[in-house]
Amino acid sequence: MDRQKVARFWEERYSGRARVFSGAPNAVLVTEITDLPPGQALDVGCGEGADALWLARHGWQVTAVDISLTALRRAAATAGDVAGRVAWARADLTVTPPPSAAFDLVSVQYFPLAHQPGHTALRGLLGAVAPGGTLLVVGHDLAGLPPRDDNGVDYGDYYQPGDIAELLDQNWTVLINETRRRTTPAPAGTHHTHDTILRARRPPTGR
Repeated sequence: MDRQKVARFWEERYSGRARVFSGAPNAVLVTEITDLPPGQALDVGCGEGADALWLARHGWQVTAVDISLTALRRAAATAGDVAGRVAWARADLTVTPPPSAAFDLVSVQYFPLAHQPGHTALRGLLGAVAPGGTLLVVGHDLAGLPPRDDNGVDYGDYYQPGDIAELLDQNWTVLINETRRRTTPAPAGTHHTHDTILRARRPPTGR
């Protein structure tokens, strides 16, 4: 899809209502990251900021990126207690890759990353994980769902966590690559009962 159309879609979605999401952090993030020592985190497609704020309140220094300026402004307005621990940035990470090897955690929660020749955007996200850092990718399990959503978008055009696991080289350590029942309700208007989860660790320097 044309990137300008994508940007308009998300801007209109956020500006068209007072709140899009619940304001609670994603349950898989909370479960999987609680045992990690805080460091530098990249929240990919941060939306209204619930994950970024949860990470910041647990000691992380967060770069929270989204394509929607409305979403970022809304997120920043609720960040008073941790304002200095979150940098809100408007960017399209499918076009402009994040800094290389800069983040102890790269969190990709339900982010619609379309397949590209050479996996350019995906490799940019993988490259942003610092040596010894963690990649966490969460998506909706598509089993039993029609191949396209209500807007005609083909799910097969987008990376799923399992797809990404297959593209990691042998130096990465895959800690989790599984389907798991959701512990929180699916977003309004959807029917997702399970999540697909990839958690992987990048090798330390020199390995």
